[in-house]
Amino acid sequence: MEKDNLQLREFLKSSEWVNKDQLNIPKDQGEKRPPAIKEYDDQTPLLKLPGIEDIDLKISFLKDLLKNRKSRRKYNNESLDKKELSYLLWATQGLRDSNIRLRTVPSGGAVHPFETYIYLNKIKGLKKGLYRYIFDEHALIYLRDISDHKNKIIEASNGQKFVSEAAAVFFWTVIPKRGEWKYGPLSHKLAALDAGHLCQNLYLAVESIGAGTCAVDAYNQIKADQFLQVDGDEEFVIYMAPVGKIDD
Repeated sequence: MEKDNLQLREFLKSSEWVNKDQLNIPKDQGEKRPPAIKEYDDQTPLLKLPGIEDIDLKISFLKDLLKNRKSRRKYNNESLDKKELSYLLWATQGLRDSNIRLRTVPSGGAVHPFETYIYLNKIKGLKKGLYRYIFDEHALIYLRDISDHKNKIIEASNGQKFVSEAAAVFFWTVIPKRGEWKYGPLSHKLAALDAGHLCQNLYLAVESIGAGTCAVDAYNQIKADQFLQVDGDEEFVIYMAPVGKIDD
């Protein structure tokens, strides 16, 4: 079982991005893009739904967040403040109440296999460096300063320079055994799904404070793991996301 789990963990890693040019990707071979919508009989009557502007919501601003949410790769030089940082960390992995299994994002079986690391570049009142979020205390611990951090972040994000210009860069790692303990080989798919939940929460949260983010799944697995100094087997990076203030 342990050997099977080790093999299945590879499914969660980003290693193939390094060799992307060597893969037989249909788009690169000139293959036509698949239809965005599954075909249906155009003689079948369509039941038109009310426009979103007509929907009566108890918390109306969520509609605006969903409508405006998009990946943003340009950030201005404005710093985030500690309250904004606190909000973003809570929104992605914080507690809903005192029960450590009840967080602001769903997780299959409430195993919550992730750890949140964050490189702080421009945060008012906090020194630059790598931190880890301690969710049950809603607190950060300072890990270390990283020399030449911009170039190392660029390397970790597969050469995507915009990531290094952010006020903060979120790194989420996965600790597979948390899920494997409960679901064995079924846990790896759940972890991939759950990673999407937490990053979507970040998208909505940053939008509400006049900031932006862009999910980074095309990261360099080895460089990202080295940046955090995690072992790459029992804990490894599964997702990255820079955050910065935006002008529009």
